[in-house]
Amino acid sequence: MPGLLLDTLRKTNPGKRPIWLMRQAGRYLPEYRALRADKGGFLALVYDTDAAAEITLQPIRRFGFDGAILFSDILIVPYAMGQDLEFLAGEGPKLSPRLVDSALGNLSAVPERLTPIYETVRKVRAALDDDKTMLGFAGSPWTVATYMCAGEGSRDQHETRAMAYRDPQAFGEVIQAIVGVTVEYLSGQIEAGAEAVQLFDSWAGSLSPAQFEQWVIAPNAAITAAIKARHPGTPIIGFPKGAGEKLPAYARETGVDAVGIDETIDPVWAARELPQGLPVQGNLDPLLLLSGGEALESGARRVLDAFANRPHVFNLGHGIGQFTPIENVEALLRIVRGWSR
Repeated sequence: MPGLLLDTLRKTNPGKRPIWLMRQAGRYLPEYRALRADKGGFLALVYDTDAAAEITLQPIRRFGFDGAILFSDILIVPYAMGQDLEFLAGEGPKLSPRLVDSALGNLSAVPERLTPIYETVRKVRAALDDDKTMLGFAGSPWTVATYMCAGEGSRDQHETRAMAYRDPQAFGEVIQAIVGVTVEYLSGQIEAGAEAVQLFDSWAGSLSPAQFEQWVIAPNAAITAAIKARHPGTPIIGFPKGAGEKLPAYARETGVDAVGIDETIDPVWAARELPQGLPVQGNLDPLLLLSGGEALESGARRVLDAFANRPHVFNLGHGIGQFTPIENVEALLRIVRGWSR
């Protein structure tokens, strides 16, 4: 029997709301910190399929969330495309060679780097109860390209945006290559047991409207169409962080089954402007969860009430913070579980 999360993504609107949290498997959990201390660095954890499955399951055991999100990283795709990937303490991920300095054609693909991720999905799905949804994911092409081109994250994606203006043909080839690998990657996750997938576009907010159409909407529409052709029953969640007023166009034009919204979006506005009946995911400010108390309760209820008349997956506007108290997550679960429309 499908669980509450999968039912909601398939456009039912039950009285209860499913909940999962972005980055729910991670550093705010003492069991995660203990395992990482034992096993080593982040990339080593991702490629240790037993450890990655265990980390994915930890928040399900502790909190009973409705969805288990695969423990991995959006940069597995460029890693499989042939870039070197390392996670440096205090500096974040680094990719080389940078595509602002080196041609895409110089990379030699290593598709076997995707295979362990599928094995993690299989192990998690086998361990989950039937009413819990296994969520796979990938980074959206624009966000992945920003790391591939600049070699690391940045505040304004200056180098990548400049490259896209300066040489749109070369940049378009990077985007199309990412689209192709992402379709195969998500398809592999679905074949291994993922029942829904999310496309993370963490840097979508840095683009002008014309670039947003070209580098966010069009590539995500291509991925969505390809996945729907291969796996027509699998819901796709699109999360274009920072999209702002461009969010309705994204929802209409990409073909995704649900839209994730960040904490900067007024949920009342989103409920009014997004296509009628489209499932929405979000959008509590992660800092409210960190803070707790009455502010957390009033903020969570505002989100729940705003989306009372459409399918809604409760989530944060971005990932859960490292220093979030466990008791605040427990309090949020009580609020969401106790709400009814």
